[in-house]
Amino acid sequence: MMNIIMEPEKAIWESIVSRPEYAVKDLDDLVNDMFSEIQKRGDDAVRNYTALFDGISVKEIQVTEAEIQNAVSQVPDKLKQAIQQAKMNIESFHSAQLSKNSRVETVPGVNCWTERRPIEKVGIYIPSGTAPLFSTILMLAIPARLAGCETIVMCTPPKENNLIDPVMLYAAKLCGISIICKVGGIQSIAAMALGTKSVPKVYKIYGPGNQFVTAAKQMATRYKTAIDMPAGPSELLVYADDTAKPAFVASDLLSQAEHGVDSQVILLSPSKKLLDRVIIELSAQLQSLPRKSIVEKALNHSRFIQIKNRSTAIEFINEYAPEHCIVISEDEQFILENIRNAGSVFIGNYTPESAGDYASGTNHTLPTNGFAKQYSGVNLDSFTKQITFQKISKLGIQNIGNIVELMAEAEGLQAHKNAVTIRLNDIRNER
Repeated sequence: MMNIIMEPEKAIWESIVSRPEYAVKDLDDLVNDMFSEIQKRGDDAVRNYTALFDGISVKEIQVTEAEIQNAVSQVPDKLKQAIQQAKMNIESFHSAQLSKNSRVETVPGVNCWTERRPIEKVGIYIPSGTAPLFSTILMLAIPARLAGCETIVMCTPPKENNLIDPVMLYAAKLCGISIICKVGGIQSIAAMALGTKSVPKVYKIYGPGNQFVTAAKQMATRYKTAIDMPAGPSELLVYADDTAKPAFVASDLLSQAEHGVDSQVILLSPSKKLLDRVIIELSAQLQSLPRKSIVEKALNHSRFIQIKNRSTAIEFINEYAPEHCIVISEDEQFILENIRNAGSVFIGNYTPESAGDYASGTNHTLPTNGFAKQYSGVNLDSFTKQITFQKISKLGIQNIGNIVELMAEAEGLQAHKNAVTIRLNDIRNER
């Protein structure tokens, strides 16, 4: 169980909140070997690795339409309705991210603009180890569809019966995913990056996963396949003062800890009283959780920290750069205005992190392990790329031609200069 750390000096911040890491011998070599084998042997290698690592023999890698229809019939109507409402909220939030193309006349006759184009082929990875994360399907497939991606390939590990959980297939069907593959882990990422008979090659891969999946995604970039971000085990930092309800805070910490044994939760507060009360609540709520053993292991590398003041709290938050950050404070505005590094922020006593996980509308595929310093969470633009355009008239080339000539000559690139000079001379000759 977590212990309270009293006003730690900045010099030890990194050590007390270091993310849990699990040494995996020769992980890079393993991933590289698997990519090479799948590149050579395609589906056969994918099946072999699924049997080796998951203990499941997969004959048909792609899910059939019959399997989808059978799965849809098994999902309770109330759950279907909940998923449909969540889908509407997620669509509403992400639709608002559709941005207009910019057009600027930098000087008379020189028109420049940008236009967004969808990434044609994308792959989404959906973990399904200790829980069927069908919500992640909504978070990835919905913005992909809104962006206009033509091909969406979904990979997720099969269960022991060689099937995908029915609610996973229902969510995929609802979001319009037509290619669903029963494959997980490193082999799924390699298959999407390289392409096999059953798993189409994609241009970019999205989705969370364990250290094996994260390593595979990073390997995929060596094969000219982009990734959304380095996303590893889930994490939550709560900043709360005495205005917070201890039971609420405890429930948020437990909800994040139940993701997996490698999840990390941190409670940051200026109030020792609140920290003590949250510990009492946490212990009481923990007893009734079905995933109690997982939560307890996650709590072993989580922390309760009493912080000196709000300025120190801000510095700590920005240094840690949490995936999820809950703020419950009478100084709410000050904290929010000064947060620079966080994947997603949840404000006030009645904004649980789980609302963002499922149905508020924001995306829950977020940077972890401090990468919120450099990366945004998945959004509509994650599924597009921007192309710049320009059109220059005779007046325009006369307005910027001499600038280009001088700069090109200074760099020693005579052909660049000539490309402008020949046009300027042509215009002069017309006169």
